[in-house]
Amino acid sequence: MIRAYKFLMRPTVGQSIALGEMVRDHCSLYNGALQERRDAYRHVSKTTVRYGTQSAQLKEIRAFDPERQGRWSFSSQQATLRRLDKAFAAFFRRAKAGEKPGYPRFRGIGRFDTVDFPKDGDGCRWDSTPHDPVTRIRFQGVGHVKVHQHRTVVGKVKTVSVKREGKRWYAVLTAEQTQPEPLPHTGSVAGIDLGIANILADSNGGFVANPRHGRKAAAKLQEAQQALSRCKRGSKRRRKAMRRVATLHRKVRRQRLDHAHKTAHGLVREHDFIAHEDLKIRNMNKAPAPKFAPEVPDRFLHNGAASKAGLNRSIADAGWGVFLAILNAKAESAGREVIAVDPRNTSRRCPECGHTAKENRPTQDKFHCQACGHNAHADTVGALNVLRAGLVRREAQPA
Repeated sequence: MIRAYKFLMRPTVGQSIALGEMVRDHCSLYNGALQERRDAYRHVSKTTVRYGTQSAQLKEIRAFDPERQGRWSFSSQQATLRRLDKAFAAFFRRAKAGEKPGYPRFRGIGRFDTVDFPKDGDGCRWDSTPHDPVTRIRFQGVGHVKVHQHRTVVGKVKTVSVKREGKRWYAVLTAEQTQPEPLPHTGSVAGIDLGIANILADSNGGFVANPRHGRKAAAKLQEAQQALSRCKRGSKRRRKAMRRVATLHRKVRRQRLDHAHKTAHGLVREHDFIAHEDLKIRNMNKAPAPKFAPEVPDRFLHNGAASKAGLNRSIADAGWGVFLAILNAKAESAGREVIAVDPRNTSRRCPECGHTAKENRPTQDKFHCQACGHNAHADTVGALNVLRAGLVRREAQPA
């Protein structure tokens, strides 16, 4: 299995400048390759330029510009060209499927923050010596950079990436490991229902409160973004204000990740089998379609967009997608089983008699069956139905 590690780097002032120049030159290479593809399609009878053609030109580019392109790793530049090729492949896939394509865009230096090295030892080298308190990583054109290795890397390092987040630099490693020993069996199964008021409700009657990190930081973010909007473009004050906004967003993201890791870790340790709703979060976050006034041209009717925007912010703040991704990764490492089930009517079906009706859920948190009179918390009822559907699906799967 492949596991990723993310470590904070502590470069010197000169190394920070060199890392910034490396990212800048790879961004320039990305934009130049994108421009070549656009020009070839527009002006040369719709010719398609592919990765192989652009990769073959790297030697000439490095010889023509040795100060900017020739000083960096050849493999990392190939990885940048593959990154553009993947963007075009995704564009054509979405266009073919009838989705909103999203043509690849040029990247400003503030929107290009990662440089990939496909192989450890080719343009970079991870140097982690046992019992050595100082860990270093070497990059071609930069030198040996100190790394704050807060945990041991298990397995053979395969790839290395440099990532910039604000004023900080991180090294992201992927290591190939053997399958770890599964956790001991507990004999417990659980279904979970994701929500807004409580981020999680399980089939045993437990709840995990929604910390609402984004809402708690909303006032500071609003103040910082207003200060940013008042700054002149290109000024030092604007750059400082941008860093302030990015720092606040980064703090919220890290708090959300920390909460998701701890919640998922607890579920994986306590249960052998976990069922959850197969939520289409992207569809749930869509804005409502506009309603045209039939009698008055260029006028629109009320469509609930303001209230839907508030719900969308709450869904994004809950971080369901991040939590489910972490839960599946931890379950795979621990030898647990996770199954996604159809979420339709899970909070409207009575777990006692099976009666399904909209009237069974009179309020957001109350469930009252109109057939048998069963009363319970609506999220707990949803988690029970999710668990039953997951167990049925597990039994139906071929061995």
